[in-house]
Amino acid sequence: STVSFIIFSFTMPNRQVFVIALQISVAAAFSPPQHHAALRQSSSLSVASTSSPITSPTNDRNDDDTTWWEDFQLNDSSLAPSVLTDFPILSTQFDADGKISPDGNKRLVYLDSAATSQKPTVVTDALTRYYEHANSNVHRGAHALSREATEQYEAARDKVASLINANSRNEIVFTSGATEAINLVATSLSHTCGKAPSNARELYFQEGDEIVITEAEHHSNIVPWQMVAKRTGAVLKYVPACSITGGFDLDAFKELIGPKTKFVSVQHVSNVLGTINPIDAIVEIVRSEAAPGAKILLDACQSVPHMNVDVQALGVDFIAASGHKMCGPTAIGFLWGIESVLNSMAPYKGGGEMIDEVYMDHSTYAPAPARFEAGTPAIAQAIGLGAAIDYLTKIGMDRIHDYEMELANYLRRRLEDVKGVTVLGPPVGTDRAALCAFVCEAVHPSDLGTFLDVEGVAIRAGHHCCQPLHRALGYSHSARASLYFYNTKEDVDNFIKVLEDTLKFFTSLSGDRDEDGEAESSGDDAFVPLF
Repeated sequence: STVSFIIFSFTMPNRQVFVIALQISVAAAFSPPQHHAALRQSSSLSVASTSSPITSPTNDRNDDDTTWWEDFQLNDSSLAPSVLTDFPILSTQFDADGKISPDGNKRLVYLDSAATSQKPTVVTDALTRYYEHANSNVHRGAHALSREATEQYEAARDKVASLINANSRNEIVFTSGATEAINLVATSLSHTCGKAPSNARELYFQEGDEIVITEAEHHSNIVPWQMVAKRTGAVLKYVPACSITGGFDLDAFKELIGPKTKFVSVQHVSNVLGTINPIDAIVEIVRSEAAPGAKILLDACQSVPHMNVDVQALGVDFIAASGHKMCGPTAIGFLWGIESVLNSMAPYKGGGEMIDEVYMDHSTYAPAPARFEAGTPAIAQAIGLGAAIDYLTKIGMDRIHDYEMELANYLRRRLEDVKGVTVLGPPVGTDRAALCAFVCEAVHPSDLGTFLDVEGVAIRAGHHCCQPLHRALGYSHSARASLYFYNTKEDVDNFIKVLEDTLKFFTSLSGDRDEDGEAESSGDDAFVPLF
């Protein structure tokens, strides 16, 4: 693609503003490909043939009703306004230069909750309260502070177990996040490098075992399994992205599952496409077609914060989730696993807490969850996660889910009406998670994110840790707007307004003209971007 460096100036009231060396990517670089079945280089991975071709999107717009959104009302429009005061950061103001200022005239529009959610005061207060009144190391301490810290830490484990309907509190292993949770499982099952362990009951991978993932996975659910395959000689297979709508290709998946399949690891919800995968059907196929005792891990980062997740009803063996995406602190997450399965796995790390008895020539290990929590844990973070779960439970996960589904569909419809925007994932009218990734003909996602940031709108730009999926769809990057229950209809409307103004600005720079030969922009006065 061609890269231009433009120096231009325009006048604002009472001052002259200069924007220098603005990089403009050629529009064609981010316009929809002629088809999304891009040619792919040969891979060492095995891949199923896809039963449905990858196709281009269609923009089903009703040009006669461009203002439908003005009268649109959410069924539960009181939810977001009722919680906004619980999130002080959402009242952040920006001045005309896009800098944080208490006297600013633009309020933060935070549309990046799929990356991390904001934290309510009940969570930050819980952290402060722990450090000021209960700070001590947990377990084994005989003094009052240690007992109090232990009680709060273990109470958080009970809250996680209750939230996801675990069969036992012993099935909840605290980790630093979903990435560590997945790596815990991958490392434990591959630590013998494919050789039989001394404990005949221990689960392990060996040469020729098959692991199945999908092309749509987050890197955290791809790279660990690549390492496992290299370490053990197991074969890594993947289900290709079957269409731009993001539908999970069950036919291709079933084609990959066979008697050598020992492990399946898939997303519950796509962090790019917003697709909600058919877990019931996936589990049924694995249980009927895979090797006896095959295990299923679910990356639940984009589901646990947004909907009721019942691990007993799902029928999987593991789920991994991150606390910071569900109003909790960073550096805390959890692995849920069936207790008997966890106790048949080798420890992930060695050290204090995870032992039963230690001798100079060998050690024995505690049962789960302690065997996977070596060392001093993230005590404050776990307590903060417990406070976040209390907060979410008080609102009600069903209420949160219903509200987000409606708001997500509204965002999807609004984006569909924006000229030059291609939305990735399910079409309008299809249930989707509360996020939309999209590409624009006129501007690179990174440039778009910069311009929106100046206007107080926070989105994510990049490959969202899903490079294989983006390549499959024919793009290198995308922009993503993601919602949570604290977002309002007005947040979406403000985002769309700034997006439209930004695209008009870039279109005017690229020289695109309408049917009358005029630049498709209302001029510099309509939108003045500032760095």
